[in-house]
This record gives sequence, structure tokens and C-alpha cells, in this order.
Amino acid sequence: MRMAILRLDVYVPLLCIFSLFRCQLCGSPLNQRPIVGILAQKTSYRFENFGHSFIAASYVKYLESAGARVVPISIDLTEAQYKKLFYSINGLLIPGGGANLMTSEYSKNAALFYKLALQANDHGTYFPIWGTCLGFEELTVITSGRKLLINTDTSNVSLRLNFTKDAQDSRMFKNFPVDLMNALAAEPLAANSHRWSISVKNFTSNTELKNFYKILSTNMDSKGIEFVSTIEARKNWHQYFNKTEEENALIYHYVPIYTGDISIYEQIYIIDNNAFS
Repeated sequence: MRMAILRLDVYVPLLCIFSLFRCQLCGSPLNQRPIVGILAQKTSYRFENFGHSFIAASYVKYLESAGARVVPISIDLTEAQYKKLFYSINGLLIPGGGANLMTSEYSKNAALFYKLALQANDHGTYFPIWGTCLGFEELTVITSGRKLLINTDTSNVSLRLNFTKDAQDSRMFKNFPVDLMNALAAEPLAANSHRWSISVKNFTSNTELKNFYKILSTNMDSKGIEFVSTIEARKNWHQYFNKTEEENALIYHYVPIYTGDISIYEQIYIIDNNAFS
């Protein structure tokens, strides 16, 4: 397995992320200050008056809560700029939202980073990619080359995780506390806020998906459709050329905007070029 992909974004902590950022040299220390990129996406009609691309602030806070710093990835960069970013950051989060999975800038940029991650992996450098909700769906499209998602009754519902036999020894879950694993398996702690899912049937019927990922957990919706909720994970040690370049790239140059009165996001960052405050 080459990447970390997770649909959940509320109750599952990012403890597993730290195990991904270890230098490939044997015995090297953990990277205690990982920098993770977050893909921006085009603003919807709710946000278009603010600018043309955004990142929900909740994803930034999510990564920060685990000790990571964040670099926003604009939708308007050149391929050379994206490649430079790739070799400067330690991982990528592809967030949830409402972008087209086949034709949007969001999808094209996700595919580029996915391709670069595979190339890096083949040369011994591990680059984790974390896909939440739409990001999870996007990764299944990129890997399979097809849109295999089906409509499920999974909007604004919490479910317990049905762990597979591979979960116990997986990089993602093997270091989770036993009481947390038991709680996730027994109680409806996993937040779901999506209308589309990859069913276990479609996943296991697709050679590309089945050969590339291990299913770590599944869920069942109210209609009896079993869908995949988590799949597997790895590590990385990229860095910026110098400290000034690193600091200039961080999201702290942007100012979050309150949008709780017009959307499900309490705050967003507008990620237009030259949007520094």
C-alpha cells in the first residue's frame, strides 16, 4: 500500500499520520513538524463573492490538532509549481466538498499529486495522501479510471466501523488504543456526510482498486448497501528549500472568513493567487 486514505473527519484522530513522516534512512527520527498540503477547490455560489477558490478552515484545524502545519494548494498553479510543492511538503489532504470528480481543477490536481506520489514511491520516497469524503471518492476514481460510486443513505449520519481482518495489522490502525478501537467498532462514532460511496461489491469487482488498496473498514447504510469507509497507508521526508520559502508558503498568511451563516463550513480560507493578507 502506498497511501493513506480515510473518509472520516471527526472522531478518528491523526495519530497514524505521525508514523507516516519518518525518514526512509533506518533509525532516523520522526519528523515532528510535518507540513501537509490541502487542495483548494473552486468556490460554490455561496462563496463566489469572496473569491474563486477556497479551503474549509476545519481541515486546517484538523491537521493542526495533530501537530502538522498546512500549506494551501491553489487551483491555478502551473505543473512546474505543483511539482515544486510536491517535493516541499510531507503529505497531501484531499478534502471534501462539491467538485466534479472527472473534470474539475480539483480532480486534475489530485491526479497529478497521485501520479507524483507513485513515482516517488517507486524511488523509495513515501508520500501519504489522505482523502476525506469527496477526496476519498476522488482517489477511487483516479485509481480505477472510472466513476464506480453509488448513491447511499449516508448524509448526516453516524455509524460504527466494521473492521476487516486487515485492520489490526494496518499502519493506520495498529497503534490505536484498544479502547478507541473497541469504541469505533461498537458505537456510532464515525461521522458520514456524503451521498455517494464506493460499495464493497464495486470495489472488489474492480481489479485496479482491489490490487492497490486494502479495505480496513466498511459500513452499512439504511438500505442495506455495504460500502467501504477506510483503506490503507505510508510515509515521507520532503522539505522546503529554505526556512523563508517554507514560512511564506504556510496558510497563516491567509485570513479565515466566517461562513457559518451561509454554508456547512464555519470558516473558509480563500486561496486565490496573491490572496495574502
